[in-house]
Amino acid sequence: MTTANTAAVPSQGEQRTASALHIDLSGNIHPAGVFGFFLVLVAGACYATYSIASDIRTYGGGEPIAVGAFLLLGLALLIALGFEFVNGFHDTANAVATVIYTRSLPPLFAVVWSGFFNFLGVALSSGAVAYTIVTMLPVELILQTGSAGGYAMIFSLLLSAVIWNLGTWWFGLPNSSSHALIGSILGVGLANQLLKGRSGASGVDWSQALKVLEALLFSPLCGFALAALFLLLLKTLVPAKQLYEPADPSRTPPWWIRGLLILTCTGVSFAHGGNDGQKGMGIIMLILIGAAPTAYALNRTMPDNAAPAFMKTSVAASQAFQGRAGGAPAPKVVDARKIVDAALSNGGLNKPETFAALSVMSQDIGAQVKSAGAVRKVPAAETQNVRNEMYLTAQAITQIGKQKIDGFSAADSKTFKTFAGLLNGGTRFIPIWVKITVALALGLGTMIGWKRIVVTVGEKIGKQHLSYGQGASAEIIAAVTIGGAEYLGLPVSTTHILSSGVAGTMVANGSGLQWSTVRNIGLAWVLTLPVAIALAGMLYAALSSVIGGLH
Repeated sequence: MTTANTAAVPSQGEQRTASALHIDLSGNIHPAGVFGFFLVLVAGACYATYSIASDIRTYGGGEPIAVGAFLLLGLALLIALGFEFVNGFHDTANAVATVIYTRSLPPLFAVVWSGFFNFLGVALSSGAVAYTIVTMLPVELILQTGSAGGYAMIFSLLLSAVIWNLGTWWFGLPNSSSHALIGSILGVGLANQLLKGRSGASGVDWSQALKVLEALLFSPLCGFALAALFLLLLKTLVPAKQLYEPADPSRTPPWWIRGLLILTCTGVSFAHGGNDGQKGMGIIMLILIGAAPTAYALNRTMPDNAAPAFMKTSVAASQAFQGRAGGAPAPKVVDARKIVDAALSNGGLNKPETFAALSVMSQDIGAQVKSAGAVRKVPAAETQNVRNEMYLTAQAITQIGKQKIDGFSAADSKTFKTFAGLLNGGTRFIPIWVKITVALALGLGTMIGWKRIVVTVGEKIGKQHLSYGQGASAEIIAAVTIGGAEYLGLPVSTTHILSSGVAGTMVANGSGLQWSTVRNIGLAWVLTLPVAIALAGMLYAALSSVIGGLH
């Protein structure tokens, strides 16, 4: 998607199209709109503050947050939601571009409509994408999110992504918020590894990172090819000439075309909320765990009836690990955590002492849950240690599967899979207030940045104006691709999938492409990852010393 340069003067063609669509490109906003914007902003801030205070009061054991930690929490949350806000006017506006450009919906109604279904997509999302993003980060930083290194990690990766997004938006360079955030995560991991002089848990989880990068690479190619094929199929099945004529921004299409485009806009909005809306959620959870671990380190909404399975499976997993310990002595719990952490760092999982440590940790997790009666009832003072044990054990089980360490029976593998699922359920959760706050940030961002994107989608990708059939084809494929990626827990770029889909329909239709736009999209692909990596790495190196001095 070509993100329009708001600093540039609109061309005559853009002005004519905007005038036909009753869109003001001057940047002037009606006072009522400004009032409504800030009203929602203040309401969202109050809701988030109330929710945090309520969670700490309910689950935090009455332990207050230190003033310094509270200020860092507020600043980190502000930057995280700022990322989602920028994501809104970078990406979310893509969903409304087609229905506005084709006059299927009035601009204001279209933005509100899209925002509502983005909200639903975020609220009903699984959280899988959020934790796919998080698991690329260094394990040691995830376990120490309240430390100087943890805050430096969060600030640097978010600031890097926001700076790059704002810079490319200002200069009109197309860019993906997903690429920017993932590049920033890679930059933090690499910088941490260089600074600590270690490997493994100090750096990037490259197996996870490669899976994410493959999704980012292939999803636009799928969008291009599938949208082109879908348009050709649509022409065969629905031979209605009007559907494939270039849209005229000065005329309203027939009701059935309007209904089709509204439906596809709804699908893209919902899918975008379900995928893109999650990208900041995992980071927000790390912020909350670092500032208020007693309230957010464990999933306090996990049902009590899961406790028996938790205890039974932890015993079975402990026995399976002990079977591979080869007589190695059982360490103390605190030493077991260090052994497993070190094993994840240097790849030393397949050792008797590591399996002995995993056996001790699995047994201790089950004992803690049994003593409390349920995960949500674990005493506040123990939540951080229990979470770290659960996270390390789950990571170790995942790595055992990836490294295909043999010697375990089929029953053991089944036990590990069940146990890892329970462990993840106890540590991976997204409170509903986080989803709602992120949805508001996305929606507010959409209201700021949608105007010029409407013209860009309709007129600047192909040599001919976008037709109704092309818009519908690109959006159907985009919705399916983004929704499928969310189901698989993979982050993808709405910007690149939808713009590639539009380009694919232009090629299939014989409309031709505007190569200046294609060149700009390619330039963004080449620049975003390395720039985000470098920027985040430098910020992390600088902030580690600054925040370390404040602690």
